Amino acid sequence: MMGENRSDAERPETAPAPDLAAELEQCQASHLRTLADFDNYRRRTGREIGAAKAAERDRVVLAWVPVLDHLELALSHADADPDLLVDGVRGVRQLALDALRNSGVTRLDDETGAFDPTRHEVGAVVDSGSTSRPPPAGTVVEVLRPGYQADGRVLRPASVAVSAGPKPNNGAKLGNGPRRDTGSEPGKGPGPDTEPEAS
Repeated sequence: MMGENRSDAERPETAPAPDLAAELEQCQASHLRTLADFDNYRRRTGREIGAAKAAERDRVVLAWVPVLDHLELALSHADADPDLLVDGVRGVRQLALDALRNSGVTRLDDETGAFDPTRHEVGAVVDSGSTSRPPPAGTVVEVLRPGYQADGRVLRPASVAVSAGPKPNNGAKLGNGPRRDTGSEPGKGPGPDTEPEAS
């Protein structure tokens, strides 16, 4: 029984202590391998992002080069028939619209209905009260400058003219009833602010 009451310090060690130096060396080697792998990943990712940016730039440039070519061709024929020049500018415009469409960009130039602050910005307010059936206030009546969106995200809102709505009915004017004075009236005696004469 007395042997069971020995303190822990007096008990002999039954298991050898782990080799902490070897474990520390393994942890340091694993840490260095992880750092090297992460550095390689960072460099590879940087190269891939740079290549993706360059490819996207090249795609956009190649889409717009024909537009520039046709603009230069139109300028070289500036002395030609004005009707032909206008037709050339229309063709260049169509090339530009095609380049936008091929890039996944949609033009917001046929906007109608109620004003939507996520798609529109107010460019003008139109007084349409003189028409027989004026649209409600805040209705888009004209696109002043088209907007553009891509992947459902508005890149630039369309600048629109909105209706001011019908004019309010000015039939009966308020405040035309008899005016009441707070002071004294002739023949009615002193007003409320006058003191009676002392007798």
